[in-house]
Amino acid sequence: MLHKVLRIHPEDNVLVALTDLKKGEKVPFEGKDILLTSQVPAKHKFTMQGMRPGDKIYMYGIIVGKALLPIAEGEVITTENIAHQTAPYTGKRKPFSWQAPDVSSWKNRTFDGYHRPDGQVGTANYWLVVPLVFCENRNVDIMKQAFVEELGFAKPNPYKSFVKEMKELYLQGNKEGLQQVGVATLEQSGEQKLFKNIDGIKFLTHNGGCGGTRQDSEALCALIAGYINNPNVAGATILSLGCQNAQPAILKEKLANIDPNFKKPVIILEQQEEGTETQLLTRAIQSTFIGLAEADQMKRKPAPLSKLTIGLECGGSDGFSGISANPSLGQVSDILAALGGKTILSEFPELCGVEQELINRCTSDEKAEKFVKLMRAYAASAEAVGSGFDMNPSPGNIKDGLITDAIKSAGAAKKGGTSPIEDILDYTEIATKPGLSLLCSPGNDVESTTAMAGSGANIILFTTGLGTPTGNPVTPVIKVSSNHKLAEKMPDIIDVDTGGIISGEKTIEEMGVELLEFIIQVASGKVQAKAVLLNQDDFIPWKRGVSL
Repeated sequence: MLHKVLRIHPEDNVLVALTDLKKGEKVPFEGKDILLTSQVPAKHKFTMQGMRPGDKIYMYGIIVGKALLPIAEGEVITTENIAHQTAPYTGKRKPFSWQAPDVSSWKNRTFDGYHRPDGQVGTANYWLVVPLVFCENRNVDIMKQAFVEELGFAKPNPYKSFVKEMKELYLQGNKEGLQQVGVATLEQSGEQKLFKNIDGIKFLTHNGGCGGTRQDSEALCALIAGYINNPNVAGATILSLGCQNAQPAILKEKLANIDPNFKKPVIILEQQEEGTETQLLTRAIQSTFIGLAEADQMKRKPAPLSKLTIGLECGGSDGFSGISANPSLGQVSDILAALGGKTILSEFPELCGVEQELINRCTSDEKAEKFVKLMRAYAASAEAVGSGFDMNPSPGNIKDGLITDAIKSAGAAKKGGTSPIEDILDYTEIATKPGLSLLCSPGNDVESTTAMAGSGANIILFTTGLGTPTGNPVTPVIKVSSNHKLAEKMPDIIDVDTGGIISGEKTIEEMGVELLEFIIQVASGKVQAKAVLLNQDDFIPWKRGVSL
């Protein structure tokens, strides 16, 4: 550890503890010794000078809170002595210039992907089976049982043999042995895939499509259309009951809005039209099998890195996320923007406090105004039910140093790097412009990753400081740790560790290069992300009510 503390921005009036600091310890900083008046756990912040109630807290060069009580120099900030506060923002842009990174070493690099007729390139090749309404969830599950094992897509479940062994010990009366049984190491299935060029059949279920607002059903259809359009998807089978709000006609309209010449195979079947469940499932299974056989003809071919669309996500964040993992994603985002690729930054509740910076980076007044409109409407809807963006940090966030939503947001926004913002997307809108786009979505991990895949992400980078298994059915989710301890404790879910930035072993630029190299391996199908290995297929559509 080269340093014990870090001042993130020259205008900050708090320091970040990079290691546990003791009460009474003198911390040298810029020629001055700061006497700590309290314990300061790693990832937490302490004041550089005394503060009075109402004084503003600055981190990342912006306002992230205000003092509620007198705070002594060298005292840790907590939820008891500070509160969330941000600076006001307007839709008016200020002058902005960007120094793009040198990407000469990346210009001729490629990944091996699946080239679609519309020009998109997938990092995987999936077939989707999705219901338009929750009434069809059972039929989707029956199809899953029929397909997955028979076609060699099933992954072994070591816990089945674990339970079987415990059952046998119990029947033998050996209750003491129950405490000594262990789970066998997860091994790859011995079953060979029938379709070698298909990465899997993904069966998505949900609780929408009817009974809620018509707007929610329309948004669900737009989301499903986005998933079918995703470059990682070869085709889809859609099950409809027939009488629900989310009608097949709406789905077809949403697909046509994306591309009037949409060419992927989409099989739509209605149970009320087909008759018996047997008739429905027989047709669905037969047509899906034929579709899989056709999709299996596609093979990976080289594609430029500009064909990558990378979603930028964080979840289970800690006080180091905004210093190590998130800026590493920002470095990747800037490199990809300079190469003509696309990146997507979502989670609008976690952009609270950095609005003006983002507005200044928008490439037009129209985009800036759209961002302001979406942010203010979202914030107002949260306040209308007695909540607010200030309630976004989870207990885990707070425990590990993210005391206010503004502190969390200032670090979360670093995932978007420093490049111009080329587009503002409302929920379910597709990312089409090269460069960085902002996508309106909740901060909820799965709702956000679900949204980014629906907007076209063919890779998702997901930073975490506390650990989370979140994945996505169609888009590989690469998990990036903010610290060494997490990477060592949960190696089954972490793909890349940026903790070397905290320890001083690596720079943000070096981690950006390492991360992009790993992305190319995953995008080419040479390495599987841990979330894919774990079959972590999380899918939660956003009902446009309040969700933070």
